[in-house]
Amino acid sequence: MINISERHSMIRDTAHSFCEREIRPVADALDEAEVFPEKLYSRMAEIGLFGVSLPDSDGGVGADMLAYAIVMEEIGRGYASLADELGNVEMVGTLLSRYGTPEQKSRYLDPLLKGTYVSAFAITEANAGSDVAGIRTMATRAANGWELNGEKIWIHNAPNFDFAVVLARTDKDKGHRGMSTFLVDRNLPGVSSGRKERKMGQRASQVGPISFDNVHLPDDALLGPENRGFHQMMSVLEKGRIGIAGMAVGIIRAALDASIEQAKMRHQFSEPIANFQAIQILLADMAKDLHAARLLTYAAAEKLEKEGRAGLEVSIAKCFASDAAVARSSDAIQIFGGSGYIRGFEVERLYRDAKITQIYEGTNQIQRMIIARQLIAD
Repeated sequence: MINISERHSMIRDTAHSFCEREIRPVADALDEAEVFPEKLYSRMAEIGLFGVSLPDSDGGVGADMLAYAIVMEEIGRGYASLADELGNVEMVGTLLSRYGTPEQKSRYLDPLLKGTYVSAFAITEANAGSDVAGIRTMATRAANGWELNGEKIWIHNAPNFDFAVVLARTDKDKGHRGMSTFLVDRNLPGVSSGRKERKMGQRASQVGPISFDNVHLPDDALLGPENRGFHQMMSVLEKGRIGIAGMAVGIIRAALDASIEQAKMRHQFSEPIANFQAIQILLADMAKDLHAARLLTYAAAEKLEKEGRAGLEVSIAKCFASDAAVARSSDAIQIFGGSGYIRGFEVERLYRDAKITQIYEGTNQIQRMIIARQLIAD
């Protein structure tokens, strides 16, 4: 049974009110402009939505994984790009909270949680997407530190980051056991980001490449122990997948709300289309998947909170919720008919925003492999 406490309800109310008052009225304009939502980013920090599951001793909210899933659902209902930013802060913040020195926390985590820094989570490369072990970016020992070379692609906030958490090889002969995590400031010589990519959906969150050309890093740029970077990054991916699942639940919810309103308002053959069984079936399937996705996500969040690992449950929740978000936002367009295909209608944006949830934080094909392997493991 999912235990929604009074604190969970208070956090939900805060996120819900913020979504209604400040996100939903501008979501379509942000999508059209494709600009980073700087004011709303700062506002999320100001009202206490950054670092929901991080300990309060590190400047976080000190709540749990269920609270994080709830917040991602509420913000995802308003605009997935804002939820995407919130999730990025949660993942980078978790790495800094778990592995950072007091000095690193002061320099990076504090301003990140206050909304004055924007971070990039830099893993993906041209030949290393789902196969993280295939990265080629290299950090080699140099005088008083490290020298970093390589290129990352499809990096969230690459066009506008203040610092990046970068996974790089530090021992080319040890595979995934020879990778380390580094904190890299954008203004260092040799750090450059390419053009902002024009995306299908979630267009207000910026994506692009970052390249490192003989970037000198001091010794204290290393985050955690040397050669433990792969394990560090993997340790936060389950949390990341909870966040994506929560975001997808929010998209389904927005699609259902819009569809119910449209079905009651739109008339055909002299009556509301809500009276037609074909439309009722679509609405029922949307509601069914919304409830199932939410329960799967909340249950996975609770297990991850209690046990520290929940690979099977997290993969099931992420896979189901994101598949449902794509399918049910498509159904919403069907209910809207021709108008649902027109830019400026919410359901058209929801469909575009939903698609990436099947891809990032591990594609749904990878999630199915994880699920299957655990099912047949001895």
